[in-house]
Amino acid sequence: MKYTSPVFILCLLASGLSISAADDEPVIADNQNTAKATFAGGCFWCMEAPFDKLEGVISTTSGYTGGHTKNPTYKQTSSGKTGHTEAVQIIYDPRKVSYEKLLNVFWHNIDPTTPDKQFCDRGNQYRSEIFYHNEEQKRLADASKATLNKSKPFKAPIVTQVTQASTFYAAEDYHQDYYKKNPIRYRYYRYGCGRDKRLEQLWGKEKS
Repeated sequence: MKYTSPVFILCLLASGLSISAADDEPVIADNQNTAKATFAGGCFWCMEAPFDKLEGVISTTSGYTGGHTKNPTYKQTSSGKTGHTEAVQIIYDPRKVSYEKLLNVFWHNIDPTTPDKQFCDRGNQYRSEIFYHNEEQKRLADASKATLNKSKPFKAPIVTQVTQASTFYAAEDYHQDYYKKNPIRYRYYRYGCGRDKRLEQLWGKEKS
């Protein structure tokens, strides 16, 4: 039986509209005082909020990356056939928040022990992954993963990959800031998916 993700069902209910193609252009930093980071941690609804809370984060955008299909839609990505994963792209001011801090927040908001799965969502479209934009980000990501492997509070191996960033496609408008636009449905999904319960099991009550 084919698995249908709860987030896919909720998204269709939430939109009430047909799904249109995403913009072909990747999000880019608009001046020398900003930088870009891209992380995949399962449902992108749940990955915007932790980064939005950080001082120095200018914007977060939900989207699709790491695949082979041009202009993927949510429906196409959810099929698992495009190679893309749900991701969040962050524009931030490195003078106010470091990439190391972003990495720390990323790790503590995912389950890094499950390949092709995050919480209740299954398939490579929900894999966790760090997409680096330059060699410095790669160095820092590899270092943070190595450090975590030594200090992790759980026994299972870390399977999250560190991969060079490719084209990022912004998701449809109704996905952006979903946790703000639809707080009740968002909390229901997050609870039903067991995300917070699992994060507490992995990292304890004090998450970064």
